[in-house]
Amino acid sequence: MPTVRMLTTAPPDSPQGRQRDRARGVLLGAAAGDALGAGYESGPPLGAGASVDMIGGGPFNVAPGEWTDDTAMAIPLARALAEGRRIEDLETLDHVVAEWYHWHLHAPSVGTQTRRVLGGMRTPSAAEAWESSRRTHVMTGRSGGNGSLMRTAPVALAYLGTGQETALVDAATRLSQLTHWDQDAADACALWCLAIRWAVLTGHLDLRAQLHWLPAERREVWAGRIAAAEASTPERFTQNTWVVEAFQGAWSAVHHGACLRETLDLAVRGGHDTDTVAAIAGALTGAAHGASAVPTAWRDMLHGWPELAAEDLELLGLRILEGPHATA
Repeated sequence: MPTVRMLTTAPPDSPQGRQRDRARGVLLGAAAGDALGAGYESGPPLGAGASVDMIGGGPFNVAPGEWTDDTAMAIPLARALAEGRRIEDLETLDHVVAEWYHWHLHAPSVGTQTRRVLGGMRTPSAAEAWESSRRTHVMTGRSGGNGSLMRTAPVALAYLGTGQETALVDAATRLSQLTHWDQDAADACALWCLAIRWAVLTGHLDLRAQLHWLPAERREVWAGRIAAAEASTPERFTQNTWVVEAFQGAWSAVHHGACLRETLDLAVRGGHDTDTVAAIAGALTGAAHGASAVPTAWRDMLHGWPELAAEDLELLGLRILEGPHATA
């Protein structure tokens, strides 16, 4: 089993240096997909030859290169982990929920489910978020939107140590349930985090191998969903505000894309919730191909809440990688 090491002085072309690049690519790839898709959000699928670029605009009139709520919600989690906080500690989750709560009061784009849960808390805490999430699920009969999958990527970087797969599944599930109580959302977050973990450690993409870490009764259904994604293209998954089809659209793009740029183009050409599907795909493909695969022109443009830029996202990834989680 590959292991994570302290990489501060690793040469770029060494195995440790390449792993460092991949860790930098997780948040950066997610933000690149998010900003790329933002200008096309809520639009129909694009043709195979349609150009895709950092045009800005979209429903929330973002600037070119500006990320949306997908990346914004990942940042408080990444900052907490970069500070050495642990997901297992309730205080960490309270801290993250409080940041989400204050952010959502003024954010131009917040998912319907997330806004309902955060707005339904009496005080901003993890316990209140879980209760509001559970209550919303019971009242509406559904909470399987893509809003937890879009933000889950940083979790993987805190569980790179040998034998931490089960702990990662537990952490991803707890974090998903803060706003999305649905089991499909938890499973999707767990599988995606496991795949990111493997990509950072090895440089390879292997989603199917992660099914082993789900409870046996849920493996077959997810195996079928993965197979359907691989047999089709992202535009097939038109209901991609649903976590399952967002997962499938993103994996279809990753599976068929030869590089990070092609993967994100495919994700955006799928249409509809383009920023979220591309952010999900970008986190995993960034973990496999590294920050160095993100075009320089995109890197120079990337920015967003809370007044961060591309280099800040890369640094967060490295700080998680090289922090106390590395020796857990």
